[in-house]
Amino acid sequence: MTEGLKPVQLEKGQRAALLVALTLVCLAMVPLGAVGALFSPLVFDHRPNLLNPVAWAVFLLLIGFWIACILGPFAAWVTWSRGQETHAWIFITIPGVWLIAILVALQFVPG
Repeated sequence: MTEGLKPVQLEKGQRAALLVALTLVCLAMVPLGAVGALFSPLVFDHRPNLLNPVAWAVFLLLIGFWIACILGPFAAWVTWSRGQETHAWIFITIPGVWLIAILVALQFVPG
């Protein structure tokens, strides 16, 4: 009989290295998020988008992305240092989830 897939267990040093790598990725996305915030008003170029709630959501998501890229890793490292590793992994994923939300919401903005 075949066994199911077993989850990979990383040592604490490897998990810390992964957290460092994800932090660097998040910090590398800060300038991209800043450029996105600068261009966020462009979602209203199509005149009816002023009344489109999805366009407003995309506008707010674009403005907040670079902030999430800074605060996510910061909160992750604070919770990591307090021994709350599960919360650290949740916080480090926030910028990635935020980016996915932007990409999905952009599909519903006309123009």
